[in-house]
Amino acid sequence: MIEREIANIIRSEMRPQKVMLVYGARRVGKTVLVNHIAKEFNGKVSVLNGEDQSSVALLQNRTASHFRQLFSDTELLVIDEAQHINGIGQILKLIVDEVDGVSVIATGSSSFDLQNKAGNPLVGRSYEFQLFPLSVEETLTATTRVEFLKTLDWQLIYGSYPELTLIPQAERKQRYLTEIVQVYLLKDILMVDGIKNSSKMMQLLQLLAYQIGSEVSYEEIAVKLALSRNTVEKYIDLLQKTFVIYRLPAFSRNPRREVTKPGKVYFTDTGIRNAVIGDFRPVAVRQDVGALWENYLISERLKQQKNKGFLSKHYFWRTYSGQEINLIEETNGDIAAFEFKWGQRMPKVPSAFAELYPAAPYKVINQTNMLEFV
Repeated sequence: MIEREIANIIRSEMRPQKVMLVYGARRVGKTVLVNHIAKEFNGKVSVLNGEDQSSVALLQNRTASHFRQLFSDTELLVIDEAQHINGIGQILKLIVDEVDGVSVIATGSSSFDLQNKAGNPLVGRSYEFQLFPLSVEETLTATTRVEFLKTLDWQLIYGSYPELTLIPQAERKQRYLTEIVQVYLLKDILMVDGIKNSSKMMQLLQLLAYQIGSEVSYEEIAVKLALSRNTVEKYIDLLQKTFVIYRLPAFSRNPRREVTKPGKVYFTDTGIRNAVIGDFRPVAVRQDVGALWENYLISERLKQQKNKGFLSKHYFWRTYSGQEINLIEETNGDIAAFEFKWGQRMPKVPSAFAELYPAAPYKVINQTNMLEFV
């Protein structure tokens, strides 16, 4: 088993009368993670599953006396897929308030749904964590740097969902990713907020997949999909809250010269992005390899930062005259700039950026130095 970086953070924060909320998309390994933590836990463990009716039935008598009796000998309670349990927030609050000595881990595949159900009742009683597909650092615990770099092309095409490490054949990888998009990902999105129009959501995903690395216009998408701008914005917000995409805003301290809107959209996993448009061609024959490389490195950087608990903010930068930088990372008010190139070209820092931010470091990331970055 590949040890997940976030596991040690969860273990360090886990204590009686607290709830660890672990969010993440389907199939990123939440169940494996919490089962691994439970297995290593030095104490008595109870495990429930929100998709199992017998587990749900045990929680329906929502009284303090019932939960004290049920969990009196439990030191760690694990509730997987907790978003399926009605009133889960109040249930968790009652358990940690009334059952002495119990620690809780609850997982959910939709942050928007689980936060709505669990967030407010658990104020001051919970910690939140996000689990991503495997990071480069996690992958390197099971292979060497040489072997990893030999398969870098495959990382761009198929992404880094954990189960893919067990599937050697390209055709099976493609079927696996396509199934995630059609069966799990779209299902989770549509469950949130009662959205019914699956065809429009899929069309939106495809439009966004073709626009990675480019600035996204809500108005343009609305016209193409025959939807209102507000609906498009709502759908994109849901896609971010269900861990399918993330938005990168524009960085600006000089609005007269620098673009402040709109933002860019990237996929959390490049394999999912390619499955959305049904394009698994090799890197050597693709026209979008530059955008894929950009998406991959930004995603890996965000994984690294999140997994280690860093508090950096991330942006892209562009002037109205067209000068741009792929990623700006802001930490405690200081910024660093990163440009991503799949080939060996090493462009100089844009003159406007050097003039506006002369103290900011600038670095080009390519295949030769990417491991230093992620």
